[in-house]
Amino acid sequence: MRLCAEERLTRGKTSKRQRALSCRYSTGGGNPRLMYAPVKEEVEWDEPRIIRYHDIISDREMEILKNISRPQFSRSEVYEDGEARISVVRVSQSVFLYNDPVEAVSQRIGDVTGLSMETAEQLLVQNYGIGGRYEPHVDALGIENDRIATFLIYMSDVEIGGATVFPIVGVAVHPKKGSAVLWYNLHRNGEKNLNTLHAGCPVLMGNKWVANKWIREFGQEFRSPCSLSDWE
Repeated sequence: MRLCAEERLTRGKTSKRQRALSCRYSTGGGNPRLMYAPVKEEVEWDEPRIIRYHDIISDREMEILKNISRPQFSRSEVYEDGEARISVVRVSQSVFLYNDPVEAVSQRIGDVTGLSMETAEQLLVQNYGIGGRYEPHVDALGIENDRIATFLIYMSDVEIGGATVFPIVGVAVHPKKGSAVLWYNLHRNGEKNLNTLHAGCPVLMGNKWVANKWIREFGQEFRSPCSLSDWE
């Protein structure tokens, strides 16, 4: 099996620490909508904290998102020097769904994370075909009302390749249809967490569908309080 370079590097580095990670049923801190139907939460890594939520989206919801997105797709862009532009570092098609066709998905993200969706970006649906990839980058933009967290939904399995890798800490998160992963791009003091540098490995066989929800700082003041500490 062929793997991208970043993915190969993670295999040996993670085995010991992974054995100390845990799974649980979560109510999102006591959210009423999750009390009788808790979500399956798995800690993929401790620092940066990467959490996977299993069975977070239904097959029907995924098909709706795919069908609405296909005719609207265009080449994905990256932000460089404050501007959006097409770049060889990101090979995929994508579209922001400004009228969320499955509002329950955004509601569910808010429920499980405990974060406000009022200032979050619209859902971004992306498709990576053969060779599709995204080279190492951080999601935080270094601006006011920055992206405090990333919620990445996997809407397909991938036969070979397509993992989300964090090369600094040596972690590879593999696509699993219906699951999602969450990580925080900022420390509690508002500084970028550079350990969240991540990449989308090339798809070598199959087709990769994902949906991103970038959650912004504003509105989280009482949900995820900031810290004045230099090390938090």
